[in-house]
Amino acid sequence: METSAGQVGTVRADDVRTRDRVTALLVEHGPQTASELAARLGVSPAAVRRHLDALAARGRVEERAAPGAQRGRGRPARRFHLTEAGRSGFPHAYDDLALTALRYVAASGGPDAVRAVAEAQLAGLEQRASDAVARSAGAPVDRARALAEALTAEGYAASASAIASGGQLCQHHCPVAHVAAEFPQLCEVETAVIGRLVGTHVQRLATIAHGDGVCTTHIPGPHARAGARAHTDAGNTPGPARPVPGERAARVPRPAPSTSTTRSTPTSDRERTPA
Repeated sequence: METSAGQVGTVRADDVRTRDRVTALLVEHGPQTASELAARLGVSPAAVRRHLDALAARGRVEERAAPGAQRGRGRPARRFHLTEAGRSGFPHAYDDLALTALRYVAASGGPDAVRAVAEAQLAGLEQRASDAVARSAGAPVDRARALAEALTAEGYAASASAIASGGQLCQHHCPVAHVAAEFPQLCEVETAVIGRLVGTHVQRLATIAHGDGVCTTHIPGPHARAGARAHTDAGNTPGPARPVPGERAARVPRPAPSTSTTRSTPTSDRERTPA
């Protein structure tokens, strides 16, 4: 018997709905056996186990031995637990909680207190990333590449590349973007952490928190800085003055034409001897 594409799509949609119901039951009632889930869903244990196997393959559930289960004849009782990955599919209010907490901190201690919270929150990230960056002893751009890998492991989806003026670190995701939009101290502290890790002064060009698509940090290179200084020094040194064409003749006085022969110093009429 042939199955049409529409029937396949319906079957897959039904599977997705059933698996969503399985995870919802694990949230509502905690760890359960396949038989318990089957009874609540109104399907056979074999059918629910097929969905549990698919969820386990995706890392959303895991099977564990039931605590205190009696090991008699047959298979020991095992319960299915929802993993952190499985819980991530449900709504969270982490941003609202963080905003409420930081608003209270700001009202109590002002902007400096918010900055202190941001520094404490990023201290762990800096320590973890510093281990990866320490293995790269090259230029700041090389350390930025190592930092990008460490930030990606932290959920920032980061990348680094070399450009004409040095390097550029891009973070394509920001886990705290909604909070940082109200409290820019988080971005400021993060920028300082990046500068310390790459070993040079950096400049933030764009942030997701302020509506940009990517958090972009410019990392100046030593050649770019040296070239900029040389250019500045050369620009501050005045060169020889060049006359404007057509003005040299106007500035240089021309000798007046002579109308008589050169004479000695004239004397008065009294001193002239008559011929």
